[in-house]
Amino acid sequence: MDEVLCLEAAEVRVRGRAILGPVDLTVRRGEHWVVLGPNGGGKTTLLSLAGAWRQPSRGSVHVLGERVGRVDVRALRARIGHVSHAVADRLRPSITVEHAVLTGKASTLETWFQQLGDDDRAAALALLAEVGCAALADRQVGTCSLGERQRVLIARALFGRPELLLLDEPAAGLDLPAREHLVKAVAAAASRPDGPTTLLATHHLEEVPPTVTHAALVRDGLITEAGPVEAVLADGPMSACYGIDVVVDRREGRWWARALISDGGGAASSSGRRG
Repeated sequence: MDEVLCLEAAEVRVRGRAILGPVDLTVRRGEHWVVLGPNGGGKTTLLSLAGAWRQPSRGSVHVLGERVGRVDVRALRARIGHVSHAVADRLRPSITVEHAVLTGKASTLETWFQQLGDDDRAAALALLAEVGCAALADRQVGTCSLGERQRVLIARALFGRPELLLLDEPAAGLDLPAREHLVKAVAAAASRPDGPTTLLATHHLEEVPPTVTHAALVRDGLITEAGPVEAVLADGPMSACYGIDVVVDRREGRWWARALISDGGGAASSSGRRG
């Protein structure tokens, strides 16, 4: 099955009001997507459909070949990795980093009653090394920084060998070094030979890893543009999505953007010169 995610006229309504949709989106195996857009635009709701945490009010959502609403979501969610602050907040603060990663085997919050052997522990430590957190294995999760916890969550998600990895604003609140470590970890996950298809929601182009292949822009619950990343992360589509004049550029595989702000006399200015 080439299609990992397929939304057809999918709509989510709350108290009679549409907060998302109708939207159409197809994500294929091996693709790596980023979803951007203004606050309240629908990014998190879109990811909740992709993760089978919500059912569409109208239309259809197929995830990993299964139609949401007609499948045991517990079995489906076990095939999907999640990285978000909501997952981090649910982990027991006193659990060790190594055991937090091991919980990814069955997508639980504890390792109790699970059959875990030496091979599992070796794999968990290898994943922690891959995301730059090998030295944290014996630390309690509650003592780790926000950036460290987010990278541990990536290792946890990968430990479950997911077919789809969803990252909901994983860099929110991180400082520059922590953000860069996180971007590197996401890129490493996407580059794994057996790595999952990824879907990342973020507010900032600077957080988009160089491995991203496709992008979708979401505004007022609708997808305004979707397709190959070079075509979508461009001045025109970004300006239309955010409702301001935006200049987009890419250097050494990384993206950045800035707004063109009127100086009050009708002329537009920016904080720098496009290179």
